[in-house]
Amino acid sequence: MEVKASLVYARVGEQKARLVADLVRGKDVSEAIKTLTFLNKKSAVMIKKLIESAVANADYKKTIDLDKLYVKTICVDQGPVMKRFRPRAQGRA
Repeated sequence: MEVKASLVYARVGEQKARLVADLVRGKDVSEAIKTLTFLNKKSAVMIKKLIESAVANADYKKTIDLDKLYVKTICVDQGPVMKRFRPRAQGRA
């Protein structure tokens, strides 16, 4: 039985988030949370909350033993790009 949790529209670069995701892929959940707690990256906080959400989902379903949970897959994809421009005279951007 699998438990899923997703994080969308996170304001962090995908290359930077992939570095953190590679650290916790395949690890035990408690070990992954310990690793992310002391990691000094912005995306580490987001991924830690994501893993804790997945653990809470597993606890709610009551079908899986929480001691046997591990991070099976974690993937980081590119999100939408924010368009930034400075308005100028005569409709120029």
